[in-house]
Amino acid sequence: MNTFHDLGLNEDLLHAITDLGFTKPSEVQEKAIPVLLNSETDLVALAQTGTGKTAAFGFPMLQKINVDSRTTQGLILSPTRELCLQITNEIKLYGKYCKGLNVVAIYGGASITEQAREVKRGAQIIVATPGRMKDMISRNMVDITKIEYSVLDEADEMLNMGFKEDITDILSHTPKDKNTWLFSATMPKEVAAIAKNFMHKPQEITVGTKNEGSSQVSHEYYLTNSRDRYLALKRLADANPDIFSVVFCRTKRDTQKVAEKLIEDGYNAGALHGDLSQNQRDLVMKAFRNNQIQMLVATDVAARGIDVDDITHVINYQLPDEIETYTHRSGRTGRAGKTGVSMVIISKSEVRKIKSIERIINKQFVKKEIPNGMEICEVQLMSLANKVHNTEVNHDIDNYLGKINELFEDSTKDELIKKFFSVEFSRFHNYYQKAPDLNISESSKSNDDDRSTSNTTRYFINVGKKDGYDWMSLKDFLKEILELGRDDVFKVEVKDSFSFFNTENEMKEKVLAFFTDFKYNGRYVNVEVSENRGGGGGRKRDRRRGGGQRDDRRSNFKGKNDRKSSSGKSKSRRSKSDDFVASRPRRSRR
Repeated sequence: MNTFHDLGLNEDLLHAITDLGFTKPSEVQEKAIPVLLNSETDLVALAQTGTGKTAAFGFPMLQKINVDSRTTQGLILSPTRELCLQITNEIKLYGKYCKGLNVVAIYGGASITEQAREVKRGAQIIVATPGRMKDMISRNMVDITKIEYSVLDEADEMLNMGFKEDITDILSHTPKDKNTWLFSATMPKEVAAIAKNFMHKPQEITVGTKNEGSSQVSHEYYLTNSRDRYLALKRLADANPDIFSVVFCRTKRDTQKVAEKLIEDGYNAGALHGDLSQNQRDLVMKAFRNNQIQMLVATDVAARGIDVDDITHVINYQLPDEIETYTHRSGRTGRAGKTGVSMVIISKSEVRKIKSIERIINKQFVKKEIPNGMEICEVQLMSLANKVHNTEVNHDIDNYLGKINELFEDSTKDELIKKFFSVEFSRFHNYYQKAPDLNISESSKSNDDDRSTSNTTRYFINVGKKDGYDWMSLKDFLKEILELGRDDVFKVEVKDSFSFFNTENEMKEKVLAFFTDFKYNGRYVNVEVSENRGGGGGRKRDRRRGGGQRDDRRSNFKGKNDRKSSSGKSKSRRSKSDDFVASRPRRSRR
């Protein structure tokens, strides 16, 4: 491997590299920097998150711009505020010896007039999120008509977040003869279309294989019933005492719910999702970076831009809608040369998605068993023993040794050790000694989960594939509007113009009452009890609806993604597993 000196960087940049402690360039840096330094070309670079892409485009841009000019010469677009600030800070560190350099971050949630003032002072490089950048262009607060270099960082992420029109509009204000450098972890068709429309014969470099997962990350999956998903999550956390993780959920509501349950059970957890204010988000991220939060529960959109190198585990509490998104999730761990683990908790119906992900990332998943109670007790006991063994003695305790020795003068060494470790061991042992086995077999007979249909109700609903639903999105839609847990709606089967789903019998009245005269986009959505117990077939009319008009909350429903959660919560069913959760003692703060 070449050194940074071999790549052709100037002395100012090499001096900064020495200060930063960089020794050898990463693969994407080694491939991209010489190309960008030695030619005026467009570039498409495919590399995983955490491989050093910022330096790969940052160093060439810094060497090529004229710091003596106050004209904006470089524009870097990134998907999130966090990533925008991170790139800005890194570019400033790389260019610390470039006298006169001014790098300005433009992003939402901060004063637009202050950002405009910073730009007018002479910003050679602007790092921006698409939404705020488009806003400033429309207000004539920024001039990018003379830029020479534009960078689309995390291009697939920006397109996934719906920024395609904003990017198109922004780039329309830039010179046609500029160089465009596109960096992305995956290469979906939308990214390829951007490359085709806005780039001229781009050179392409790939680190690994397109869409391939990082070689630093191992992939595991754990198979359990849907209703036991949360219990499985807790066991994985307890089996890894030093865990520092991001837990991914598919919806904001599930994210908040899982985080709240973890906190209630004594884990150092926090939630990160789109309903948080920017101040709340900053506080959560600060606590996470300071290791005050060990389990950060997040949605995919909210987690974009998280750049923390020490994450040990990524836990997929639910698999994402798009397979490519899994690559970004797993890329949050195994960074900066460290190894990481990506865990997936799945039900039997999701096993097929694991096979699809394996083909995309070109990595094999290992099926692991969810640890049993005694295995967790042993892990926790030995973790405590190691911490005690490695603890430096605080000699301020010497003044109290006399009283302590007097208290334990009748205890042998073994008895003292047993008493000391029983403080922690007993808590886990009492909780886990009767814990059930959460593992299920792939060959076991199961549909969405193992619940018997004798205690459930199956419904017909007059929406289907023609309305844009698959089984997963319909399940999310139903649980969101009915204010049910994800596992309370199951055996979802979607046909072209209608669908079926199940709930527990006790939720029947609530479901039928909710859909009385329910309109969605001006159309009545009809739900009835079905005679079909397992999919396909006829339905039985059994409305059992209460009289009266629908309340304002339901009649004002706008759509599956627009509804705000209500403060009212339905009483959920309690299973044996739920009773077991309720009896668990609070986990001590770590």
